Amino acid sequence: MSYKAPIDDLKFALKVHANLDDLLSIPKFNKLDQYTVSAILEESARFTEGVWGESNRKGDINGAQFKNGTSENDESLKAAYDAFREAGWNSLRVPEEYGGQGIPTAISSACEEMWYAGNVALSLLPLLTNGAVAAINAHASQELKDKFLPKMCTSTWSGTMNLTEPQAGSDLAQVVTKAVPLDDGTYALTGQKIFITWGEHEFNENIIHLILARLPDAPEGTRGISLFIVPKFWVNDDGSLGERNKVELVSIEHKMGIHGSPTCVLQYNGAKGYLVGKPHHGLAYMFTMMNHARLGVGIEGHAIAEAAFQHARNYANERVQGRDITSKDRKSVTIIHHPDVRRMLLVQKAILEAQRALYLETGFYLDMISHHPDKEEREKSLMVVEFMIPIIKAYLTENSVTLTNLAMQVFGGMGYIEETGAAQYVRDARITPIYEGTTGIQAMDSIGRKTAKNGGLIAQEILKNSKTLLPLLIKADAKKLAALLEEAILLAEDAVKYIVTSYQGGQIAEAAAGSVAYLMQMSTTLGAVAMAKAYLAAINSLNNPKEESLSPDFYKNKLKTVEVYFHYILPDIHKYHRQLKSGGESIINIPIESI
Repeated sequence: MSYKAPIDDLKFALKVHANLDDLLSIPKFNKLDQYTVSAILEESARFTEGVWGESNRKGDINGAQFKNGTSENDESLKAAYDAFREAGWNSLRVPEEYGGQGIPTAISSACEEMWYAGNVALSLLPLLTNGAVAAINAHASQELKDKFLPKMCTSTWSGTMNLTEPQAGSDLAQVVTKAVPLDDGTYALTGQKIFITWGEHEFNENIIHLILARLPDAPEGTRGISLFIVPKFWVNDDGSLGERNKVELVSIEHKMGIHGSPTCVLQYNGAKGYLVGKPHHGLAYMFTMMNHARLGVGIEGHAIAEAAFQHARNYANERVQGRDITSKDRKSVTIIHHPDVRRMLLVQKAILEAQRALYLETGFYLDMISHHPDKEEREKSLMVVEFMIPIIKAYLTENSVTLTNLAMQVFGGMGYIEETGAAQYVRDARITPIYEGTTGIQAMDSIGRKTAKNGGLIAQEILKNSKTLLPLLIKADAKKLAALLEEAILLAEDAVKYIVTSYQGGQIAEAAAGSVAYLMQMSTTLGAVAMAKAYLAAINSLNNPKEESLSPDFYKNKLKTVEVYFHYILPDIHKYHRQLKSGGESIINIPIESI
């Protein structure tokens, strides 16, 4: 399972889709340059391909164990995590005022792709810590920021997200964990939380839990939820650690995949904590961390599929079986010569390149929200990001399951054997469309708050801007691609109109039944838009070779991969569009008792 970071693809995608030149021109980032960005990527690749990636298989085989009231993990994971912290990778995107490096989200996301691909179970630890940092930094008092952020930003302490309870699942309105005010201004929390990733371990000297709970006077539903900081060890006023808090590890979940990551059931037995922000505003605050995690999980799903693709491609180039059907030579050939194996590999390759473009472009707009000097540009960027988050989370993770299965299929029967490593990618990928909000939840968010609520204006604006590529494709002698893209955009506009009309006409159930189809259609279309940008950039680079650092072959291969996407992936929009406009009604019309 030797993963090699796709450095050239990452550099290309950062330049084309994350608008690297524009990003580095922002005053906040003007100390960075192209050379420094390349150095960051290349060093991240070296680290990932070394101790980080080398711990992946051992972590999966040995897994996290519940022993002596804590989680015991393979020693190789601890060594890799210590190396990660010592190298300062954990601090890439966290605030500079608390010891971070303040690197743009787009650039840190490219590094995170490598880390997820190298060892997804271990990568979840810094993912959640950085998400907790973002939530505390955005919503907590200055006193709490000063108490917790410096050591979280250096990963001396780690962070978690505590939402789910046994009776509630994804329905946070059913949260019952209680928080009772104490005389010293803190709160005593009582309740149980499940599915807490890295909820207990010995890798950090302290764990900072962000937990949703209800105050005694809380109203029912999500409006009665507050957010609290509950440390594993109490933090004294001088910053030293005090006594162990009343947080108990009940068990570690026995999972299908990501075995190296302890997923915990935690019991809070009157544990002391601090209220974050205002009472009853906890869910809104937690969305800061949830959106951070949803982007991260989307990249995670993509990265697992990238690693699986590389594993399958390597096997296809080595495995000798069958003869070349286009040759009279009876000699056996490697299986990559067989058309169907090439199909499976190229489907993976094309979708992966489109996905990388989408998440890096979203990272660019996240940077614009925080750092662009113009208020209007910040507001436009916010609308784009809000529309894209459910797409990144759902599309990239649904594809993660599909693509890792395709990678296993390349191996044939050998893929079903654990020792080849293909099965681990399938097992690890399967959780990604589930946690941090299932695909169905993302789809409902997409049709409701992100489309119907604003009358489809954001979606239509994004699609309108995409049409500017059409004359450029025609000028680049890519008339067929232009025609296919125009057709896809028009169908997407029709899908937006259908969603808005359905909500206005009270046909919400029918729209909901087609919501995943809508999300997949929109995602596939925007993937084509991204690939069109890649095509134009590759053509320009081939026409101006003196200005480029990548080889001509790289750009020629990029053009071919774009064509695979347009001719083999993009046609799926017709299926999704039909499911959206007619399939929902047929689903709703069947009585529940008949299912």
